Amino acid sequence: MNAISKLALATLIAASSASPAFAQDAHAGHGSHGAAAHGSHQAAAAAELTTGEIKKVDKDAGKLTIRHGELKNLNMPAMTMVFRVKDTAMLSQVKAGDKVKFSAEKVDGAITVTKLENVK
Repeated sequence: MNAISKLALATLIAASSASPAFAQDAHAGHGSHGAAAHGSHQAAAAAELTTGEIKKVDKDAGKLTIRHGELKNLNMPAMTMVFRVKDTAMLSQVKAGDKVKFSAEKVDGAITVTKLENVK
């Protein structure tokens, strides 16, 4: 078998193995369990607030260190981590030791606090 025939065969095999996956993805958007239902589920999970405690406020870097509960929308267990903030005004709303409720989402590849509330 010459090189062109081998290349054609490899391309045909790759294309035929990708087709069922493509068909599944295309079909996933249909019916009540499709993209619209999935999107509303994600929006509900994103809107859910998680409790946390501010450990550090870094105004120069625009970041908060928060010890937090589970972030269900990100499939993340409870831990302490550094977050970017969507709005730098959030950095002035809190100080180390404050109890908060917040939501976080992936924004441009970084996990970012998108909503922040002090707990009284």
